[in-house]
Amino acid sequence: MRLLRALLRGASPGSIPQQVDFYSRFSPSPLSMKQFLDFGSENACEKTSFMFLRQELPVRLANIMKEISLLPDNLLRTPSVQLVQSWYVQSLQEILDFKDKSSEDSGAIHSFTDTVIKIRNRHNDVIPTMAQGVVEYKESFGIDPVTSQNVQYFLDRFYMSRISIRMLLNQHSLLFGGKINPAHPKHIGSIDPSCNVVEVIRDGYESAKTLCDLYYMSSPELILEELNAKSPGQPMQVVYVPSHLYHMVFELFKNAMRATMEHNADRCIYPPIHVHITLGNEDLTVKMRDRGGGVPMRKIDRLFNYMYSTAPRPRVETSRATPLAGFGYGLPISRLYAQYFQGDLKLYSLEGYGTDAVIYIKALSTDSIERLPVYNKAAWKHYKANHEADDWCVPSSEPKDMTTFRSI
Repeated sequence: MRLLRALLRGASPGSIPQQVDFYSRFSPSPLSMKQFLDFGSENACEKTSFMFLRQELPVRLANIMKEISLLPDNLLRTPSVQLVQSWYVQSLQEILDFKDKSSEDSGAIHSFTDTVIKIRNRHNDVIPTMAQGVVEYKESFGIDPVTSQNVQYFLDRFYMSRISIRMLLNQHSLLFGGKINPAHPKHIGSIDPSCNVVEVIRDGYESAKTLCDLYYMSSPELILEELNAKSPGQPMQVVYVPSHLYHMVFELFKNAMRATMEHNADRCIYPPIHVHITLGNEDLTVKMRDRGGGVPMRKIDRLFNYMYSTAPRPRVETSRATPLAGFGYGLPISRLYAQYFQGDLKLYSLEGYGTDAVIYIKALSTDSIERLPVYNKAAWKHYKANHEADDWCVPSSEPKDMTTFRSI
């Protein structure tokens, strides 16, 4: 709390609250994968990126900062949420320091790139730190249905905003930060123009398999099938961010392996995990099927609920720790990665048998457009609306005693 107040007091005379109000009046400008690709491959100009980011980053930061301020007061007072707020205030101030710098000043542009890298590193632990704040709030005050619904709405938007801001920071720092990844020389920033989907999926499987072997001393095999309906006989390639796809499939493999190992522990025979990849004219679809016993239909939505995790309280250390270990955030964050470029992630379960997880990705780079939250009256109303009683009957847990009704 003291750090946040100090940052606000130390803000320049335009002051951060006024700047947040000003920039939140503008809507973020979503970019398509093709725009990211074209800029990096054909017109990679640090000056152009500088001019765009010094306008766009404050808009994206301010929009989500307005929504943070609408959270319950007791959640805002938690140390972890205060820390996250202080990071956003500091980052916004640092970007605004370049507002009046000349785009012809090479020193200012170089300094801006250093600032972008510093902001990216500062925000490395935003997700687990905000998650820790929710845990602190839940332990101290409990959760009611209205608060749970509002926090779910906020976290989906907050984490999606964070993904989008990090995408911009990564693109600028990777393109102009002076370091080229020798392992991926053809990448345009974090984007692979010819992302080999099968290769990324196998990498995700091998990483999950290593964890599974360490914990269970065994692991289910992978059976992978692919169908390129768009270009038969050609490799399965799309323009995509490999790290996003890897995050999704790694999380799904971990869940599928755990369910398979525990559901079939008595027989010590572990059915393989089937993955089917299909590339069509509009969609790339990855379907993962396990024989892990599935889950009841009523629990499917809970798997994507940030407030539902029953895992023990994790310890937040550094970004080098296992990501999100113990928070139960793997599936909801994976779904956001899929939705970020207009795709999706869905679960279909057969209780007693297993679960199908399906990832949808846009096959065309022109259709892969950022999905960004915007702060407006509709968003404000969501936090302020009084949630009235459901307009459907709620079944009683006990059957009604029909003997109490008598005929007249």
